[in-house]
Amino acid sequence: MLALMTEIMAPDGSPPQTAVTIETVTTVAGVAALRPCYERLQGVTGNSLPFALHEWHLAWCHHFLNCNPRIRDEPLFYVLRDSAGDCVAILPFIVSRRRVGPFKIVSINPLGADPAITEIRTPLIHPGYERAVARAVQQELAKIDYWDWVHWTGISAAFAAALAMGGRLHSQPALSDYVLDMTPTWDEFRGGLKRNIRESLRHCYNSLKRDNHRFELHVIEDLAGFRSGLDRFLDLHVMRADYNTAVVHPNRFASQVARDFLYEVCEGLAKRGALRLFQLKIGSEIVAMRIGFVVGDSLYLYYSGFDPAWSRYSVMTTTVAETIKYAITQGLKTVNLSPTPDVSKMRWSPRQVDYASAYQHDGRVRSRWACQAYMRARSGKGLQSWFLRNFNMARHTWR
Repeated sequence: MLALMTEIMAPDGSPPQTAVTIETVTTVAGVAALRPCYERLQGVTGNSLPFALHEWHLAWCHHFLNCNPRIRDEPLFYVLRDSAGDCVAILPFIVSRRRVGPFKIVSINPLGADPAITEIRTPLIHPGYERAVARAVQQELAKIDYWDWVHWTGISAAFAAALAMGGRLHSQPALSDYVLDMTPTWDEFRGGLKRNIRESLRHCYNSLKRDNHRFELHVIEDLAGFRSGLDRFLDLHVMRADYNTAVVHPNRFASQVARDFLYEVCEGLAKRGALRLFQLKIGSEIVAMRIGFVVGDSLYLYYSGFDPAWSRYSVMTTTVAETIKYAITQGLKTVNLSPTPDVSKMRWSPRQVDYASAYQHDGRVRSRWACQAYMRARSGKGLQSWFLRNFNMARHTWR
């Protein structure tokens, strides 16, 4: 852990503690030591995302820090404290150094640049400290002369506005997340749904009953059975990915590193009491599964899988419905359906939550070109995109 203690005076409008210090953590061992800071911020921020938990970040560092000889990844976590020494923010960055032809390109990105495993990448910031944190981090970044761009993503509107006051930001499309607000009872929740999903639910339950299939939702909530539960999940996830339908569902855990990460992070979250493995059983057979994480008073629905042999019964819709019933009986306030507005989510009429995103380059001509080229490469348009895709661009590989 490298502690660079810099005192920054926060602008007007911040909480009474107007001084913050910034500490730079650059090792995995240093990240492991931050658990008390994460736990404090978990309480004061009301975070409901599993991707901002200490278990997620530490497991990610264990498995996804890239070993490609042409890319070198290192942690760069900024930890900010108030005048009393209490942690008020953690910004988990990864510094990536790569080569593009004769050039060395250095980017600073939020932890979670993986093959769609970390769905929302976000910092933890005590509400009201956005301006103080933005100013402190911008000043710290200004002392570093080796980076070409910083990618800010998963940030609130207040923090995005604070960053824009002191940096060259290029706004990107927001990341939209979709959340269901729970009601006291399932009947009340179902009554508020649109007609098409109510009809779909009626079909799901009636078709199983008509063919004399008894089902139940089994929930694994602790360490006992979680490993065999994940084994079955991965089997079903592959079945769903291989099922030929109009909607493509990639196998997100095709690589060994992704599978190893999944087992470690689920074990850590099971110890925390946050893991839920929802299994839809028909008779003695588990035919559909969804991974869930309970964080605060919210249930986050992660990836799923099902046996196509049972597709005509719409077993995934039944699994989601039974999972929502579970959330209601547990007194949870929200169910997060995750980002991307596909039909299977939107028919539940979720509330949209947007996270701001922007790139910031350091002002040098080369860095400005590299940042713009990278943004174009991500969009797939322009000569710069073609160059980066075809000329010695070192890419992350997830084996």
